[in-house]
Amino acid sequence: MLKIADSPDVTTLRSPDWYQNATRWTQLTFVEDDPQRYDPAFWVDVFKRTKSNALCLSAGGYIAYYPSDIPLHYVSKYIGDSDPFGTLVAEARALDMHVMARVDPHAIHADAAEAHPEWVSLTKDRQPRRHWAMPEIFVTCAYSSYNFEFMTEVIVEIATKYDIDALFGNRWQGHGVCYCKACEDNFRAASGFELPETSAAADPVWQAWAAWRRTVLSKLVAHWDDAVKAVRPHASFIPNMSGSSLMEFDLSLIEKHCPILFVDHQGRRNVEPAWSAGRNGKRIRATFRNRPVGLITSIGPEEIPRWKDSVQTGPEIEQWVHAGITQGLFPWFTKFNACVPDDRWVEPVANAFTMHARIEPVLGEMAPTAEIAIIDPATTLRHWDPDKRHLAEHNDMGFYQALVEARLPFEFLSDQVMTLEALQRFKVVVLANATYLSDEQCQAVRDYVAAGGSVVAANETSLYDATGKARADFGLADVFGVTMKSPPRSPVQNAYVALNGDHPIAQGFAGAQRIIGGTQLIAVEPTAQVDLPFLTVPDFPDLPMEEVYPRLPPQGAGLVARTTEAGGRVVYIPWNIGEVFWTYLAPDQGRVIANSVKWALGKTQEANIEGRGVFDLALHESADGRALCLLNLTNPMMMKGPLRETYPVGPLKVTIEVPEGRTPRSARLVVADQDAAFELKDGRVTVAVPTVETMEVVHLSWH
Repeated sequence: MLKIADSPDVTTLRSPDWYQNATRWTQLTFVEDDPQRYDPAFWVDVFKRTKSNALCLSAGGYIAYYPSDIPLHYVSKYIGDSDPFGTLVAEARALDMHVMARVDPHAIHADAAEAHPEWVSLTKDRQPRRHWAMPEIFVTCAYSSYNFEFMTEVIVEIATKYDIDALFGNRWQGHGVCYCKACEDNFRAASGFELPETSAAADPVWQAWAAWRRTVLSKLVAHWDDAVKAVRPHASFIPNMSGSSLMEFDLSLIEKHCPILFVDHQGRRNVEPAWSAGRNGKRIRATFRNRPVGLITSIGPEEIPRWKDSVQTGPEIEQWVHAGITQGLFPWFTKFNACVPDDRWVEPVANAFTMHARIEPVLGEMAPTAEIAIIDPATTLRHWDPDKRHLAEHNDMGFYQALVEARLPFEFLSDQVMTLEALQRFKVVVLANATYLSDEQCQAVRDYVAAGGSVVAANETSLYDATGKARADFGLADVFGVTMKSPPRSPVQNAYVALNGDHPIAQGFAGAQRIIGGTQLIAVEPTAQVDLPFLTVPDFPDLPMEEVYPRLPPQGAGLVARTTEAGGRVVYIPWNIGEVFWTYLAPDQGRVIANSVKWALGKTQEANIEGRGVFDLALHESADGRALCLLNLTNPMMMKGPLRETYPVGPLKVTIEVPEGRTPRSARLVVADQDAAFELKDGRVTVAVPTVETMEVVHLSWH
């Protein structure tokens, strides 16, 4: 039983490790008129149907959904003598669910703004910043006493009054530069600069402001977390963040204060593949390998018009949740508005969550594993201008898509933790376009290769240091085995690369003599013993049509491959192959990427599938077994949501490598809920999978 007191000396029998079995989340975001209209019984039924074991529920901040005693803490005008937050907290606890209270401090009402103008964010012309969607309310200054004092009172009040395990902060980081007096004074004291007038990435003032903001937000999370723990020692303050938001905090702070993390990537937008759900999970796991991560999924479409009170198609909801599960994320769905005008989302959410409950006993004891890692440059991208960041993302997405199509399981590794020890967990490290690398990061890669590791790199990788300063040559020139003859040239039209010899990387192109090349080219010259599976075809006019022919024969490196003295392999591609593949999706560039990675791996991949279809794969393992997750992406809507229906595939033949010293005991198809016959040959287990609808998990157990 929980003992609740009114003092900071509250004691609790709740475990500090509560989050480890909070693995299926319902989030309900109240709107103001919900208190007099919503049906608590409906939501209790949803909790049960979805097998949810955790609840995130709106509590306070912009609007309080409980009787708050704090002056200027706006309470819903429809609350009357009810307590909608407290009612559902009690219902959830009766079902043995964990509870996290949601607060949103990004806006305040006019009375609070008038009473405390210092709480309001100011625009560049020093005017109060009215909310972009509701001009009658005001945007708060995230770096002010509003967060550090007022919201702390709110957080403490909620933690004191209610039986909760955590508080969840939404839209708490602020919205760009605030030009209030406090920000001016505090930033000047910290940096010696006045507040930045532009957001140019190379501007030292902007960089100083970004660093100052990082420090302030890190202190804020620690401050709120300490305030929660003073009331409930087992509880935490959990900031909402996406994978890229990790650069807004000191990593040591997240390590100390955030036992559980969430990816706020609620669904597909425009042309976006379903594997994007798992990609953001990989990004967070790339920094915090052993921290549980949840994927927040909206039951409504995520397009720019923000039709939040609407319903996504059922197959789209299920596939998005399954995409997260495949890559080791636990599911969380969010509904805005407790009154439900369209309940078509309930069944697909229940289906997806029920599947997770069936899979969890297997995957919950395992950790994702892979032989291949893509270095995620998300953190150093803060030094890029917006255009270059966009292009960098395209390079990353292109490599990601190519490896998905090649059915190669892989992980991310963050550039923030790119140490030799971290690199050595993998046989191949991919630097899709890690343009900004510090000397220390380059040395870690150099040491990794010297120890026998393999690398596939492309385009501008290591041409700049971590502060954005251009190098005269690649920071990894010795690893690539080349030197730069001339800097990147773009845009280039009508560029090609020609196949050169029978190297494995140049296989699979049928009768082609040349294929599409880059739109950004870097001229390089080998400095070591290398192979050149592709040569550069000097670009030539694309009009008039009578002039469209090469003037010069293939010359210069279009792709460089070498075997190192330590036995590893290195591939360097001196053009923007990832961006070209992602932008145009011509299969040749995807094949070059896949061939390069497979050659660098130097062995048969750990997991292989035979049969038609497109799959996102993830390999999970523990001391007792291995599990291969197959997410079925085979659908004409793969690159454009929402999905209309799933297209089952099969039969498939799955082959999984057995680690040395292990002997298979059994094989099981977890989603189909049936044992499977298996064959062991040459250290690999082969299992037949009759059909896969949305996903399947092939589970091998060892003796």
